[in-house]
This record gives sequence, structure tokens and C-alpha cells, in this order.
Amino acid sequence: RSEIIPITKQLKVFDLRLSDAGIYTCEYGSHAVSISLHVFKLTISSDGHFLPNEVPRLTLMQNSSHPLPNLSITLFNRNNDTVRPKLLQSKAPQEYILELKKLEATDSGTWMCHVHSDSPLINQDIPFDVKVLGFQNPDFERKYATVDSTVILSWRLNFQKIDWKEGFTGQLNWKQQENANAHELLDFNVTARGKQHETKKSSRFRFEIPESKPESTIEVKLPKVHFNHSGQYQCQLAYNGRHVQSKIELVVMKVSANSVGPLPRGAEMTLICQVSSPLPSNAHLSWERVNGTPTDIKKSKQHEVKVEVKVRAAGLWNCHLMEGDDRKISLNYPVEEAPVWIRYVIIGASIGGSVLAFGLACLCIINGISWRRRRQRAKRMARARQYLLENKTCQCQQ
Repeated sequence: RSEIIPITKQLKVFDLRLSDAGIYTCEYGSHAVSISLHVFKLTISSDGHFLPNEVPRLTLMQNSSHPLPNLSITLFNRNNDTVRPKLLQSKAPQEYILELKKLEATDSGTWMCHVHSDSPLINQDIPFDVKVLGFQNPDFERKYATVDSTVILSWRLNFQKIDWKEGFTGQLNWKQQENANAHELLDFNVTARGKQHETKKSSRFRFEIPESKPESTIEVKLPKVHFNHSGQYQCQLAYNGRHVQSKIELVVMKVSANSVGPLPRGAEMTLICQVSSPLPSNAHLSWERVNGTPTDIKKSKQHEVKVEVKVRAAGLWNCHLMEGDDRKISLNYPVEEAPVWIRYVIIGASIGGSVLAFGLACLCIINGISWRRRRQRAKRMARARQYLLENKTCQCQQ
């Protein structure tokens, strides 16, 4: 594993090992020069391949022909920021075991381990790679949509950005509520060469896998959102029996009224705005009349999923979903005033209905009286027949 470079008389050692540490002497005639070789070996758990929230361990070992020094170790992450590891074990001075913090997908890159000693003087930088396979999305995010709108849910993977050359699998699940059963929408796999393939698994509701989507992305498209499409969409990937996931909660909003059609003059209509799941503490629903006054605003209370407003005049009303001062989505509801002839039709129908009801009541009363008279007449005739049968005589008038 070594060779001598003839011109410079340098000794080159390949595939350096801890056992190569020692004193090397170069003799030339009566001259001799000795050099002490101090060897370090740095290893990282899982061969430097991690998922988010995993905790790497570093093992630093050293060997030398001289007494081994106590080392000062400083770690720097990919951004050259100092990282303070936890020293788990030190079989000083041969071995140092360091535990890092939980990793995030953004921690991927080349890190540096700086080794220092005053005696003998050592200042050695040892680079090592940390690769964290995961999502560029946050662990949890919330997305808002209105009924009948088109929604695209997207998860961006980082396997090409970190040059991940090993295969892994994953799946996308949906469940309406936290404790409900999960339904698998699709599964996917990525080969060692970075080729990605998705397969639809569910026909519970209509969704599409967009053909033209960014590279290294898992996407589903809901072309026409229904109120019951709301819930948690969980994308999970698996590597070597370990898992990591990212969730998107879809909150759907709809508006309606307690009566359909134009609003007659003098009548009242209730407009209803609601969402499919409870909102965070800094979010609320708000009804607002376009070109209205501050009195034409109705807000929901904290954690309420529905807000109602009573309307007595025509106009355009908007329901807004606000998160802090940020307007997320809006839906409008136009309230139209009924034409005058509709009002007369309604009045006529009311009067006609009242007259019809009165006539029916009178008819019922007349029929009831007639039925009672017929019943009484039948009873009298029955008594007469009974009387004649009992006396068995018939007197004829002279």
C-alpha cells in the first residue's frame, strides 16, 4: 500500500489505517531523518445516511507511537456554524464518541471536525458528509380551499439535491380526522438512479397525478374540491426500515343560505359560512357586505367552524377566512331582491292557502254534523226494530 516517488524521495501510503501510525525513518548515507505519523479515523453512524429527527453518532479514534494526547474537538455544520455535540464516552485518549442533535433535511452537506492539541501540536480538519433524506416541506402545514375549486397538494423531496444514490419507497395516505382510518391514495418508489414512479391505489374520490410536475415532487390534484375532501394528507417515505412523514391538512370552506332564491321585501334570510375542521387560535371566519358599513360585519368566535349573519336587504356578501391579518380564502354570496310580482304571487298564494284551509275546515265540520245525524237516525231505527221484536204484536187501527 505504499510507493516511493523517485525524484522527491517521498513515501506515499495508500488506504491509510490506524495501524500505520508510528515512526518512519529515511536514511541517506550517514544521515537519517525520522517522522512520527499520527493517524486519526473518523466514522459516522448509518454511513452518514439519515432521515429527519435521527441523531448521528461520531466516533473519533487516534493512534501514534508517542503517548496519545487529550484532544479538543470542535464540530462545524454545513453552514460553518459551531455545533456542540454531547460526549457520550471517552476511552481516552484512544476513542471519542460524540452525539449530535436531531437532524433536519436542511442539515445535508459537508461538515467539519476540527481536532486540536497543544502537545504535540495538532490542528487537523477532518471533513465528513451528512445526508438527510426528507421533505423540503415542513412536517405539518395547513392549506385552505373553497368548494368546487381546484387544489394541488405537493411534497418536494430532496433526494436529487443531496445526490442520494440509493432506492427508497413511500406512500400517500388520507384520513378525514385524526383518529379516523387512513386510506392509501398512491404509493411511489425511487430507484438508485433517481427514477421516480407513482401508482394510484384508491378511487374513494376523484384525484389526478399531474404529468407535468417539478422533478423530485409528489403531487395530487383535486380538480373539484368537495366539502368531504377535507382532512389530513400524509406523505411518508421509508428507507432501510425507517420512516419520515410530512402532513398537509386541507380545510374546505363553503357558504349557503337557509332559503334558496330571491329575498322578498320585508323578509329575512340567514347566510351560513362554515369550514370543515376547527381553525387555529389566530384564525376566524368573517361575513362582510360589499360596500357596506362596519355594522355589516359578523365574525366567528375562537375555534368556531361556522358563522351566520341575518340579511334583510339585497346585496353582495363575502365570507373571508382570516389567519391573523392574512386573508387566506374568500367566497361570495349574492342576495337578490324578489320582483314585485313575486311578492304579489306570494301574497296571493298565502291568501289562497288561507281560504282553502278555511274551506276545508268548514267542509270537515259539515261532514262531521251530517255524519252525526246519520248515526243518530240509525240508532233510533235500531231501537224501534228491537222494540217490535220484543212485543211480537201488531195492532191495526180500526
